[in-house]
Amino acid sequence: MQPASAKSPTVTRVLNGELCTGCGLCAALAPQAIRMESAPPGYARPLQIGGVTPETERRIADSCPGAVVEPWQGAPNTHPTWGPWRRVMTGASTDPKVRFEASSGGAISGLLIHALESGLVDRVLHIAPDPADPTRNVNAISRSGEEILARAGSRYTASSPLAAIEQALADGGAMAFVGKPCDVSALRRLARQDARVARHVPIVLSFFCGGMPSHGGVGRILNALGVPAEEVVEFRYRGRGWPGACVARSERRTAEMSYADSWGSHLSKEVQFRCKICPDAVGGVADIACADAWYGDEEGYPSFEEQEGRSLIVTRTEAGDRLIDSALAAGRIEAEPLPIEEVGKMQPSQARRKRLILARTAALPLTLQPRPRMRGLRVAQAAREASLADAARNLLGTIRRTLKGTRSRL
Repeated sequence: MQPASAKSPTVTRVLNGELCTGCGLCAALAPQAIRMESAPPGYARPLQIGGVTPETERRIADSCPGAVVEPWQGAPNTHPTWGPWRRVMTGASTDPKVRFEASSGGAISGLLIHALESGLVDRVLHIAPDPADPTRNVNAISRSGEEILARAGSRYTASSPLAAIEQALADGGAMAFVGKPCDVSALRRLARQDARVARHVPIVLSFFCGGMPSHGGVGRILNALGVPAEEVVEFRYRGRGWPGACVARSERRTAEMSYADSWGSHLSKEVQFRCKICPDAVGGVADIACADAWYGDEEGYPSFEEQEGRSLIVTRTEAGDRLIDSALAAGRIEAEPLPIEEVGKMQPSQARRKRLILARTAALPLTLQPRPRMRGLRVAQAAREASLADAARNLLGTIRRTLKGTRSRL
């Protein structure tokens, strides 16, 4: 038996450097020593309550997305911003209810329902609203289309799906995993050490991520809506339309806010620092990644006017292609090809962020701060698309915010 050290050096370094994504993997790898908690202003963070063995520390260091990001793997095509791809499409669930209830066009929900019904998997590990506090998230196992639909929709607050991965793997069977790009990176890193991942997780889905806001963003929304947090019995960040409104319901009243206001005026201002330097916010190591296939306005910028839902669908692996083909053949989803060049028109903020990752991360060693290893993600290639002025502003801005301690606030 190896002796346990007092603290995990990796977790300590990642926390001190504001590099934690809140994925929960460290808590799964060291359940007696680490647990996930909500830390001000409302991010999921590991709390170290005991020592870890050298072997456990090695596993954490090799998997934590705050320390190392899984490189993009081989595919017929790789784009410096949009990652490896086999097929790029726009599409939607063919079930009108799924398309309406879920985010975008319901592609992820439709694919999960098909994966369950076709026997590819027997369950799905993902997140769901917390029954005790609907503004927060809990980990969930869904085994039916009804459960998938009940838990559909984006959840823009802290989640730690990998805190449940050890038990999920121990349960055996075949499961689909749905998580943020950082969660998927951590799962792929874990697969390098744990053969059970390949055996029990035949399909991994992700999405283009705008960053994880703190729970404080929810408080800002509730204050604006005039709904006391303790009275909330249902809270939807979006969905039920596209993009769908943010809705808070209490026993006395229901109030809503547009997606443009909820995200643009509140949630986006609470995004944690690690997300602002994410080199793979597009789910580049998932089997399939989906996103909003926004329609452009007259100036070409995405319009958030309510429309019939439409998903951007990117397959990245043979497993992803097989699931898409099967779902298309079964009539679960509909899709049509999209030139890769069109993705930038639908997701301009993702393109801009990727161009600036090199400048932002270059500021960290200059201020004696750690940064994640992020080789094999085309960061330097994407940076060539940034103007010198924009790169300089982001370099200096990151230095300034680091020195002021305000990196997780706009």
